[in-house]
Amino acid sequence: MAKLAKIEFVCTDCGMNYPRWQGQCRCGAWNTLAEMKISPSQSKSATKSRTSSGGYAGGTGGGSKKINEVETTEAEKQLTGIGELDRVLCGGVTTGSVNIISGDPGAGKTTLLSDLVSRMSQLMPSLYCTAEESLSQFKNRVQRLKLDYNPDELYLLSETSVEAIIEELEQKKIKFAVIDSIQAVVTDNANGSPGSPSQVKSAAQALTQYCKQNNVTMFLIAHVNKNNEIAGPQTLVHIVDALLHIDTNDGQIRTLRANKNRFGDIDTVGIFKMCERGMLSVDNPSEIFLSGSSTESPGSAITCIRKGNRNLLLEIQCLTTETEAEFPQRVCVGLNMNRIKMLTGILRKHTKTKIYHDTFFNIIGGLKIDESETCIDLALVTALLSSLNEFVIPRTTCIMGELSLNGDVRPIDSGVPRVKEAAQHGFKEIFIPFRNYHKSMEGLGAKITPVKTIHELIELIK
Repeated sequence: MAKLAKIEFVCTDCGMNYPRWQGQCRCGAWNTLAEMKISPSQSKSATKSRTSSGGYAGGTGGGSKKINEVETTEAEKQLTGIGELDRVLCGGVTTGSVNIISGDPGAGKTTLLSDLVSRMSQLMPSLYCTAEESLSQFKNRVQRLKLDYNPDELYLLSETSVEAIIEELEQKKIKFAVIDSIQAVVTDNANGSPGSPSQVKSAAQALTQYCKQNNVTMFLIAHVNKNNEIAGPQTLVHIVDALLHIDTNDGQIRTLRANKNRFGDIDTVGIFKMCERGMLSVDNPSEIFLSGSSTESPGSAITCIRKGNRNLLLEIQCLTTETEAEFPQRVCVGLNMNRIKMLTGILRKHTKTKIYHDTFFNIIGGLKIDESETCIDLALVTALLSSLNEFVIPRTTCIMGELSLNGDVRPIDSGVPRVKEAAQHGFKEIFIPFRNYHKSMEGLGAKITPVKTIHELIELIK
């Protein structure tokens, strides 16, 4: 008599298995257990595979070794020619690494990796495996973007079986590969449909083991859920070497950030611009976030924010108009509404400013500012007062600083690098918190004006 299939419940967040359903997983997530049926033959096959796999890195076992017996190898990095991607990966892609790139639909994952695989084909045999579109669609994209590739070294594959993909990598001696996507491929060593926790984990483990054993560099495209997080088990993040994520900003600007990188830091942010020629690296992002207008008008202030370890100059615009409704409107694009309400409250309390107007805030370039980026407080307040009182802030002035509830100007992090960035772009006067002032700011060619309170700033700026 044939044995019945075994039923397990797998957490979609962390991949932990349970013999029966329960409301909360040990990882803390609620209602994330999904029912999975595992046949006896598949269970034995998976167990055997896990026993002989030697871990995610594909080690061969052989017992423990003394630390002096282990051979060390330096991580070899290869420049891709895509400046912002090389910046985020801290000097290029690491040979033999497995990397994940995620993002919303339309963020530019396929566009960026199409460019990358085309460039790498000029250096080594490269393969793009697509499980979500036809080969002709991929070729049309390459031709539309006018990508430069080596036709003798670029291979295209439409396959969903991990075993078939690995066999193709072995036969063609591929050294660089892209899998689109990890949620669309399946392996014989796991049960479930494509995208299920067991399939995603087992497929990523099999591909990682092959890459580590054969020194193959691989990029995996990953889907995201409605919370903009990688779909599937959290174990997927632990298996790979680097996790890159593309953020969209409701426009052409894309920001690439490394949430994990075993071969470098995760403080660097890459800026791209999506256009008809693909994802283009932006070497000087500050030019995008400044309007470039030669005319000076009320309601505009320039500040300096920090994205990762990069300093970006951006322009904040404010427009105030007499309201025609019973209650004035507060509209902001790219900014946190709660912070806007707090800053207007500070103005009413400490400067007795009456704001009975419709107020509109906008960030040039379509960038979204995180709520934690408080250094723009002074620029927001100054832009509001400038529009309200009809005075002009010179375009050669940069304002940065955090505003506290009692009207004091609080210090910001990395004050010296921000001031140097502004001075390099030709700003003549820079307003900073008093406690951020440092002697190293002298001799930069700009007038550094430290301020202590909002009252002092208003007196100086008018």
